[in-house]
Amino acid sequence: MDAPHAKDAAPGWSPTALCQLVARARHDLYPEGAGHGEVDLNCSLDRDLGFDSLGRMELLLRIEAATGLALPENTLETAETVADLWQATCQGQTRPSTPSPLAEAASAVDLSGTASDARAPVGQARTLLDVLDAHLEAHPDLVQIVHLAGEVETPLTYRQLQQASLRMACGLQQAGLRPGQTVAIMLPTSPDYFFTYLAILRAGGIPVPIYPPARPSQLEDHVRRHTGILANAQATCLVSVPEAMQVARLLQARVPGLRALHTPEELMNAGQGRTVSPVRVTEDDVAFIQYTSGSTGQPKGVTLTHANLLANIRAMAQAIGARPDDVFVSWLPLYHDMGLIGAWLGSFTVGFRLVVMSPLAFLGRPRRWLEAISRHGGTLSAGPNFAYELCLNRIDDEALAGLDLSRWRLAFNGAEAVGPDTVLRFGQRFSLCGLPADAMTPVYGLAESSVGLLFPPLGRGPRIDAIDREVFEAERRAVPSPSANALRFVACGHALPGHEVRIVDASNRPVGERIEGRLEFRGPSATSGYWRAPELSARLFADESGQWLDTGDRAYLAEGDVFVTGRVKDIVIRGGRNLYPQEIESAVGEVAGIRKGCVAVFGRRDAGSGTERLVVMAEASPRTSQSTQVLREAVAQAVLSAIGEPADEILLVPPHTVLKTSSGKVRRSACRELAEQGSWQLPAKSVRMQWLRLAAGAALLRLRYAAQTLDGLVFGLRAQLVFWLMAPAGWLITALAPSRPSAWRFCHRAARLLLRLSGLPLEVRGTEHLPEDGRGVLVSNHASYLDGLVLVAALERPHTFIAKRELADQFVAGRFLRRLGVAFVERFDPRRSVADAQQMTEHARSGSPLLVFPEGTFVAAPGLLPFRLGGFLAASHAQVPVIPLTLGGTRQLLGAGSWWPHRAMLSVHIGPPLTAAADLTPMAAAVQLRDRARRHIERALARTEG
Repeated sequence: MDAPHAKDAAPGWSPTALCQLVARARHDLYPEGAGHGEVDLNCSLDRDLGFDSLGRMELLLRIEAATGLALPENTLETAETVADLWQATCQGQTRPSTPSPLAEAASAVDLSGTASDARAPVGQARTLLDVLDAHLEAHPDLVQIVHLAGEVETPLTYRQLQQASLRMACGLQQAGLRPGQTVAIMLPTSPDYFFTYLAILRAGGIPVPIYPPARPSQLEDHVRRHTGILANAQATCLVSVPEAMQVARLLQARVPGLRALHTPEELMNAGQGRTVSPVRVTEDDVAFIQYTSGSTGQPKGVTLTHANLLANIRAMAQAIGARPDDVFVSWLPLYHDMGLIGAWLGSFTVGFRLVVMSPLAFLGRPRRWLEAISRHGGTLSAGPNFAYELCLNRIDDEALAGLDLSRWRLAFNGAEAVGPDTVLRFGQRFSLCGLPADAMTPVYGLAESSVGLLFPPLGRGPRIDAIDREVFEAERRAVPSPSANALRFVACGHALPGHEVRIVDASNRPVGERIEGRLEFRGPSATSGYWRAPELSARLFADESGQWLDTGDRAYLAEGDVFVTGRVKDIVIRGGRNLYPQEIESAVGEVAGIRKGCVAVFGRRDAGSGTERLVVMAEASPRTSQSTQVLREAVAQAVLSAIGEPADEILLVPPHTVLKTSSGKVRRSACRELAEQGSWQLPAKSVRMQWLRLAAGAALLRLRYAAQTLDGLVFGLRAQLVFWLMAPAGWLITALAPSRPSAWRFCHRAARLLLRLSGLPLEVRGTEHLPEDGRGVLVSNHASYLDGLVLVAALERPHTFIAKRELADQFVAGRFLRRLGVAFVERFDPRRSVADAQQMTEHARSGSPLLVFPEGTFVAAPGLLPFRLGGFLAASHAQVPVIPLTLGGTRQLLGAGSWWPHRAMLSVHIGPPLTAAADLTPMAAAVQLRDRARRHIERALARTEG
């Protein structure tokens, strides 16, 4: 079959011409390996021809120059073979000499206005939705976003953001999304991304940004990592583009709760002509879950509320002197906090314009980023250190002439270690384009602080500290040194307004000036913890007060600036010296024959010596003519020159062995595991074999889920049968019981029998904490209609339940509960409520222990609702202790809105009695008891449900 024809862009362009171009590029870029084999359509760009990521960029530029075509933006990521490049040229678009109709339509929109024309009152906004509402009131037709896609510019106004997100929110609600449920966003940078994010918030959901699949060869790793993220997030649906639906279905097969897959278009169509059901969104609601990059382990979901985000955005805006006429130009991916919060939500909240392009557009041609800054008058932009290096290496001198960077006042460098040389070289090189001398701005942040934490003073420019290497590595003291062998670190400034940082030693005591320690922080931007990971959350808070959060980084303080030195988990400690991987990786990456940016340095514990071995894992170019031994010696010499000591182990590995995060950070912990398992030596997995393996795994999981579903169906039928067989007789015997104690004893035994026959194990702990004289108020979390039954099964002695008065008038429930001695209280009539509260106090004094659900009701979402004071006030007046009870498993057994039982492990944990301080008023004592009981139950729930 004939190959498809490329667009008529260059005379004589054909598969043969492409192969010749690739061969010439290989010869120019990799002369040492140019004679190895002929180039044909089946050649792998990596394995056969040795093109690394930078070589691919150059190759694409040459193809575009030869054909006059603009290749698809994802070509850099998706092209695996020369045939893939040919397909890309067949899909390429001829570069227009005149603006396209879409570009003309975009240019017809007024882009000159700024938020200063009608300043939106966003200062009082408590949620991101309040921010949008404020902008709609002040300037609905002001352009907030300009999306760049090749030659097409698409402006989006606040009104368009509102209309599209409302329609999509209707579609989500029609698809069954309930408030508090999580929705994964696996979309490329596009207008649909912004609509989808706001729609999820408007529908009451929680967005979970994840990155779209990139290279086909990394399919298995993508599916494996995202399976863990989606399962932890308990995502109920996933929104993606049609092209990624095959991968989405593989994910759905592995995540039991992921019940629906949607495209933005489907949701738009489903919401057509409908009205969104209003959902109350507060500042304490989760605005999204940001999964950390996983550079030091399994990704963790950082819980960020609206209050966290707005506090961080406002603090950053104050630190940088943000103005309504600022323009932020960004290629940063929207699934990453720097792109989502720093670029979009920051500009969205403050009210200045965002010009945004795909990350692939930047990676394919780095000059596009600077062109956009020049053309749109960008004043703010950001990128990791590698982005600035890419511009230095891939933009030639001829291209500088057409760039005007004079309005670029802040070039943020963050998200990974900031290179001192990069900062200086970028400032010097692009000063030729008008870049201000103080524009380069190293910053520091982390997802646990929303995004930003440390910013330098405005107008100062970068500050670099050179310190004595030997003293620092041995004693952790940062002593200034003029030596050429000095270690150099870049200042990241000081904490944002309203935030604090400190540097502490191993005993959590603050250290002095120029002493390296662990960096901690606190402030309104700080997360409350990791999503559904209580143990990890507990480790995040570094001190007993629970106020200071551990960043996981080491740093020192000098003259008011914080200098971040490296990740705690990444630092290699060998022979008492602290060795910093970034410095070694950079040196090894300069070795000819080693793929730059594809080096991982880590430590491996040596049981014999009691210290760590320094391991260097480096990807060797497949086209290098050097022997393995010669290349290994060159790497060893680079390590020796960098740190004055040799590496213990050097692993030369094939391309794409060094594992990285979605944002390009080296995953050193994962590389260590790879080295220990020896799996890097296995043959590379073909894309076909990965698909087959994933499909087979999906089929097995489907069978397992089907078996679990069948088991759940059998369990539910059995439990309902047992209940309805026992309930009538149980009700009659209880109603006819001669006394309340006898009725309770019967119900206690019957409840235990019912649970046993239904196959529901019940664990009861802490019965020794129950008061012997019966004087006390037991308070329990409330999660299900079956909570009372489980508590009756757990407690042998009669207790006085407190229940809402509406139940007293019901013939079946009311008669049954009265026989058990339940006390009914009024919830709505204030006068009667006061009388009932006095009655509760008398019960507490009488020696019949009260049992109260202080939440008053229950909902489907996990966690606790606010506690009411009634039971605690009764305990305070009666001067009896409060005993906290924690119910586990009942929400899983029969949660709110469900009448079908599910398997669960039931537990009742009885905590130690709580008493209030003697010198408090009854109301103050009640408040103290309430807060202490809630904290106890909250911690116990985290252990049982986390």
